[in-house]
Amino acid sequence: MKRTNGMYAIAVVLTACALFGCGDDARTAATDGGGASGSTGSSGAGAGVSGSTAGGIATGGNGATAGNGAGAGAGSRAAGNGAAGSSGAAGSGTTVTFGDNLPAAGNPDGHCAVPADAQPEDSSHPDHVIGTGTPDSCTGSAFVAAVAQGGVITFDCGPDPVTITLDQTAKVFNDKAPKIVIDGGGKVTLSGGGKVRILYQNTCDPAQVLTSPRCDNQDTPQLTVQNITMRDGNAKGLIDEQMHPAGGGAIFATGGRLKVINSRFFANVCDDTGTDVGGGAIRAFEQSMGKPLYIVNSTFGGTMELANVCANGGGLSSIGVSYTVLNSRFGFNQAIGRGANSPKPPDPGGGNGGAIYNDGDTYTLTVCGTQMEHNHANEGGGAIFYVSNDMSGTLSISDSTLTSNPSDGFETQGFPGTFVKAKGGPMAVNSTLTK
Repeated sequence: MKRTNGMYAIAVVLTACALFGCGDDARTAATDGGGASGSTGSSGAGAGVSGSTAGGIATGGNGATAGNGAGAGAGSRAAGNGAAGSSGAAGSGTTVTFGDNLPAAGNPDGHCAVPADAQPEDSSHPDHVIGTGTPDSCTGSAFVAAVAQGGVITFDCGPDPVTITLDQTAKVFNDKAPKIVIDGGGKVTLSGGGKVRILYQNTCDPAQVLTSPRCDNQDTPQLTVQNITMRDGNAKGLIDEQMHPAGGGAIFATGGRLKVINSRFFANVCDDTGTDVGGGAIRAFEQSMGKPLYIVNSTFGGTMELANVCANGGGLSSIGVSYTVLNSRFGFNQAIGRGANSPKPPDPGGGNGGAIYNDGDTYTLTVCGTQMEHNHANEGGGAIFYVSNDMSGTLSISDSTLTSNPSDGFETQGFPGTFVKAKGGPMAVNSTLTK
């Protein structure tokens, strides 16, 4: 399906190494099925491994790439104690740890390099601070009001983790600040209470003020979500500005830019059925100039109780948008529709991409340093559903592990947990894909 004002030249990088940790064995590249052995990496803190047989699918090793990635990752990705790496953002633009017993943000064994454009934003001088030092002072209404004004938003809710439950969706206005940064400091959970979507940005929605004759291709607003948890968002029954089912239980973002860093998404939902509706957690369209939407060091689901669920794409969904997902984890997310993209009665449609659903023409999906485990699709692609309708887009998986992601209907032969229609087919390097 195409959106009438869609842009389709977008780049996606998805990172998968191990959902709950991957050791040396998981970093071994399989050579079965024609993959050529890679050589040992010559640079980086960790040398690239040689290609060898690792049950599942054949992925030709590229030792140099793996070595470079390992070396860059230590500096560009924040350390576990929250301190920024040598190439991290300045000020307080760091990633932090979360003070609860839920799955941590990101894949600790993912070491793919993080580009400068995907680093945390500096939140040391906020425009808005939610709360005055106590949990009760941090209200949903205060957060909604701050998002409407734009700028850098932080929280002062006391020393302990806090959950802020919204009774209405926080909406970005396009004529306010060019950047919106929401930094939870590792202590804040924003909840939709199982009733409302959490966050909405749409440059093509007149209600949010149109600021460009090309609303589908404008540079701002630039929305960053970092160091925060979003859970129990609900987009069921919601429609977009073109009267299509919208998706995006936690975040819906059209136009401008979106990036997500060191964040967690639990138990978010959208419509149960539909051919293209998706994104239990995040749904995106029209990123500016075809630039990538970055997902960095973040976690989607992790247990059955925390699964993100939708007709398609339990975790992420888009049409024509490229995701770059680095050093992240996807676990137990579900695509629960039936009938796929051309349903026959009585099937209502959907069921593709347990973790990620991507559709469009010329765009790319690259998975790096990420683990995807126990995601499920009723139809195609238990982990990843990727379709380039004109066969111009590409899917690349590197330094990643996809394990136990059942596709009940169909998947690409030799690539368990995926369905791929792309130029040259799927590419997997230094990765393990197993049933």
